[in-house]
Amino acid sequence: MYPAILFLSALVSVKSASAQIEFVQNKGQWDSRVVYRGDFSSGSFFLENQGFTVLLHNVADLKNVSDQLHGHNPNLATSGQPVTLRSHAYKVKFLGTSSFASAQIVPDKIQSYQNNYFIGNDESKWATGCQLSQAVTYKNIYPNIDVRYYSDGDHLKYDIIVHPGGNVNNIALQYAGVDKVQVKNKELVINTSVGDVKELYPYSYQVLETGRQTVDCKYVVKDNVVRFKVDDYDPKTTIVIDPRLIFSTFTGSSQDNWGYTATPAPDGSFYAGGIAFGVGYPVTAGSFQTTFGGGVNEDNTGPYDIAIIKYSANGSNRLYATYLGGTSNEQPHSMVCDQQGNLIVAGRSTSPNFPKTIPQIGVGGGYDIIVTKINAAGTAIIGSVKMGGIEDDGVNIRGKYVPPEGADATRRNYGDDARSEVIVDAANNIYLASSTRSSNFPVSTGAIQATFGGGRQDGVIIKFTPTLSSVLFSTFFGGSGDDACFVLSQNPVSGNIYVAGGTTSSDLPGDKTGVLQGTFQGAVDGFVTQIINDGSAIVKTTYQGTTGNDLVYGIQFDRKGFPYIMGTTTGNWTVTPSTIFNNPGGKQFISKLQPDLSAYVYSTVFGTNSSVPNLSPVAFLVDRCENVYVSGWGGGINNLKQFPSAGTSGLPEVSPLTNIPAADGADFYFFVLEKNGQSQLFGTHFGQNGSVGDHVDGGTSRFDANGVIYQGICANCGGAPSTPGSCPNAFPTTTGVWGPVDASSNCNEAALKIEFNIGPVVCDVLAGPNTNGCAPLTVNFTNLSTNGLTYVWDFGDGSPISGVFSPSHTFTAA
Repeated sequence: MYPAILFLSALVSVKSASAQIEFVQNKGQWDSRVVYRGDFSSGSFFLENQGFTVLLHNVADLKNVSDQLHGHNPNLATSGQPVTLRSHAYKVKFLGTSSFASAQIVPDKIQSYQNNYFIGNDESKWATGCQLSQAVTYKNIYPNIDVRYYSDGDHLKYDIIVHPGGNVNNIALQYAGVDKVQVKNKELVINTSVGDVKELYPYSYQVLETGRQTVDCKYVVKDNVVRFKVDDYDPKTTIVIDPRLIFSTFTGSSQDNWGYTATPAPDGSFYAGGIAFGVGYPVTAGSFQTTFGGGVNEDNTGPYDIAIIKYSANGSNRLYATYLGGTSNEQPHSMVCDQQGNLIVAGRSTSPNFPKTIPQIGVGGGYDIIVTKINAAGTAIIGSVKMGGIEDDGVNIRGKYVPPEGADATRRNYGDDARSEVIVDAANNIYLASSTRSSNFPVSTGAIQATFGGGRQDGVIIKFTPTLSSVLFSTFFGGSGDDACFVLSQNPVSGNIYVAGGTTSSDLPGDKTGVLQGTFQGAVDGFVTQIINDGSAIVKTTYQGTTGNDLVYGIQFDRKGFPYIMGTTTGNWTVTPSTIFNNPGGKQFISKLQPDLSAYVYSTVFGTNSSVPNLSPVAFLVDRCENVYVSGWGGGINNLKQFPSAGTSGLPEVSPLTNIPAADGADFYFFVLEKNGQSQLFGTHFGQNGSVGDHVDGGTSRFDANGVIYQGICANCGGAPSTPGSCPNAFPTTTGVWGPVDASSNCNEAALKIEFNIGPVVCDVLAGPNTNGCAPLTVNFTNLSTNGLTYVWDFGDGSPISGVFSPSHTFTAA
């Protein structure tokens, strides 16, 4: 058996302006007590011999200083008055050890570049070749106990590593220079004069030969000294305590700003899209549309333009913000980035002068479908189209404020009128699934379905060139009833496009022989159809339904080309196999299908045992490890607008987020299902407590490939507190973000980013106690990798391959 280790990890809620915090070696350029220094967006972090010091600046003061220095604020720049920068430093010291100064300090993840410092005219303060690393380990700060500092994304994190023979009860961290240290909602809160710092509630686990086992760990505070209380752990095993990360921010718009859609960029930055009802959205100089385009009151709401904002990966900075619209009304339904970080926005518009780069496609009239591609800097439109027939296009059944209220055919939730999805392929071609009420909607020559199928509306499927300069194909998809294409995805193996949504038609187009459900089941059914990538033919179509109301709101693929669908039902959805995880009577479904749509691989339901769904789903993902993620909201405005919803009360909380307002039944809810439907890995609510509840007014959001949610939310409707934290039930935002408060008198779009720490395999290894020395040399390898199923260790000396989780190996020769 390998020597096992206990890990205690703390994540400090200071964040870097860049993607990683780097630790710079001190070679005399700073105070001699400093060993390494790291900088973040509002201060610095100094590693010392017996602990560390945190320097914090007031965020508002820091912005004023920056504005004055760069001339961005003419009042400050010309006033001649000094600008105050309030700061606060506090020190954390490891108590009870006299050997800290002799600890071995080992940098790792060393960067290929170095820093040089020439400070003042004192050459003793000049330093060259200062090494930068992304992690630093102090070995044996206590007997058999190490501490490792590193950057987890843009957050600072430290692990306290207890080797066999070490005693976790010896660890004591004394906080000096703070106003107060306390535990709130299981998190460590350090109160300072310039704001609070949080060390988030830790997720703990033992590292066993067979993998990881969860362990309970708590902060214990007395007289500003922090200790760890670890329950029921084996001192011969490894424990890791790993917090999860959150950023949550408002746009800061002073005008009413409703939330619709969000998507990640390749670099982890965050796009949020909604609508703004006039001047007051926080646009940036140089963005392609800095003025409100105008609008009218139509469908009992308006005027409004699309409003888009791009945040840095940590949410601390607005990278750009812009309007998108003409003299009438626009709204976004779906956004996605291409590989270069350019943003594609799809939605609808009634503006005759909507900004476009090619002439109107089709005769137009009412709402038309719009698709716009914006460069990554937000300074220019790469391509833009407006496309439609004489009736409303891009509208599912009718607008949300067009009477009568309530559910109707494929419109089952508030915001369902604005359902459609845009995606891109590897060649940056753009695909759209949406709906039309126009019998003369423009279709391409040789379209799969050239004529309107009947009923009040059909679905439409469109493929554009990467710059939106032309349409590659356009087709109706529908039968004699009401049909809506909500979502689509590309099979990574065949390249074919799978489209899904809802229908009341018993005669959908496509070959249905040998599929799961070849006939309409009644009321409203979901459907999945597979089409050739060039739009030349339908391969197969299957219904997905019960005798109740069923709709497919998400479709994704695993790497092997198996499609997964997600949606809601009011019937009895198939659960198979019988041993799979499920919540009996749940009205949200997840099903994995064979690629030819012939059978389920598995199918399950989750939610409370109710007659109607809990959620209006808005985001869906299958990650690289085949875990399945769902985001949705329920209750609140759904019930207010006569849409049947059981709300989010009673949904299971598994490893939930902490330090957020109590659930009120009208929140967002995030759910993660383990591969093959084995168990629920995660479940939490998120939102304010009270008012009309958290929701979207239409549109979809996205998870990235690692399982990080990028969620747009229409939040804090009804107004907001004037200062962060002044109302404990308000929508929760995080420290240091761009928009900590709702600046309008009503709603602000919130951007929420959560990392669930469940995603794909990440390789990370520690070696010790020594990694060099005379033979024979025994090295213990501690495996910190995540989500691996099997491990292969090749020690490079001709010895047999090892498959244990964390091996120990003796090297007998150099």
